[in-house]
Amino acid sequence: MENITTWAETVWEKIALKMSAQCDRLGASVPYAAVNGKYSDKMKENIYWWTNGFWPGMLWIMYNASKEEKYLLTARAVQERLDASLAGFEGLHHDVGFMWMLSSVLDFRLTGDKTARTRALHAASLLAGRYNPRGKFIRAWNRDCTGWIIVDSMMNLPLLYWAGKELQDPRFAFIASDHADTSLKNLVREDGSCNHIAILDPLNGALVETPAGQGYAAGSSWTRGQAWALYGFALSFRHSGEKRFLEAAERIAEYFCKEVSRFGFIPPADFKMPGDIIDTSAGSIAACGLQVLWQLTKNDEFLKNAVSILKAIEASHCIWDPAADGIVNMATAQYHGKPEERHVPLIYGDYFFMEAVNRLGCDHPWGLEINIW
Repeated sequence: MENITTWAETVWEKIALKMSAQCDRLGASVPYAAVNGKYSDKMKENIYWWTNGFWPGMLWIMYNASKEEKYLLTARAVQERLDASLAGFEGLHHDVGFMWMLSSVLDFRLTGDKTARTRALHAASLLAGRYNPRGKFIRAWNRDCTGWIIVDSMMNLPLLYWAGKELQDPRFAFIASDHADTSLKNLVREDGSCNHIAILDPLNGALVETPAGQGYAAGSSWTRGQAWALYGFALSFRHSGEKRFLEAAERIAEYFCKEVSRFGFIPPADFKMPGDIIDTSAGSIAACGLQVLWQLTKNDEFLKNAVSILKAIEASHCIWDPAADGIVNMATAQYHGKPEERHVPLIYGDYFFMEAVNRLGCDHPWGLEINIW
């Protein structure tokens, strides 16, 4: 563990230098994809975009590590901008957990700010309002996706678990666990691989089909989806204590680790795809989930694989020039996505790499002791 900590300390110093420069340069603009080494302000384009919480999440982690006021002030400036999406409401969807867990919930946990708490409870109530009581699931997206669920939503459930504990109201946890059960039944395969999407009958929850979604094809294995499931089921177990969620997380983790090792611990965009598209963000997300599984099970293989992924990413794909935006290159939004969202820094790839490295320093002053999710 000492060698791991030494490596993490070295990488954290690089992250701190990079974040200080980016905070000064980007301020309260909200990055998404870096084009030619520059992040633009995604919130100007789409106030409802699902990644709008990752930048404040990075700022709060830095505030905890450094206690520099600029990180607190910048994070809160972003959160004030996010208020417009709560007021607009109709553009919001299932990813409010990503948006407010990492912004307002972290703010409240670190500072006790009551306005941040209220924002997060508002978001949790909106997420709970998407629950279908007949099918026992939280519907994805809007418009004509009435019966859709997606594996990404597993990472939004911690907002519900948090709200239930904060309000001492069990209905939030009931909704979260119901959705986790429905996802386990319809998204997780026997071998530990996962579907991205399941379309259910909204009247009774019966499975209709499992389309390809953001992976290569139906029945394939979109790696970021595998990572969402790995981390999300581990978190559902930690919050609920339901052993079936831990067993699911372990099965997914074993599948992910076996597959990613074949690629030198740098994930392709899909484990079952042709071609050479990679997605470093999937690796960083999985590394966080593997660390949580290690904490829950004390199985050292999970930590070993997490560190192997992080070291592989840092050795080949990190960007340490303070003048360039983005920390981790070669992230890909989806297999069939836009060319400008392929093999570039994406803010969630930066966030989860940062979270994973920070987790390795939890016993040190720069490490975050609280559970982010």
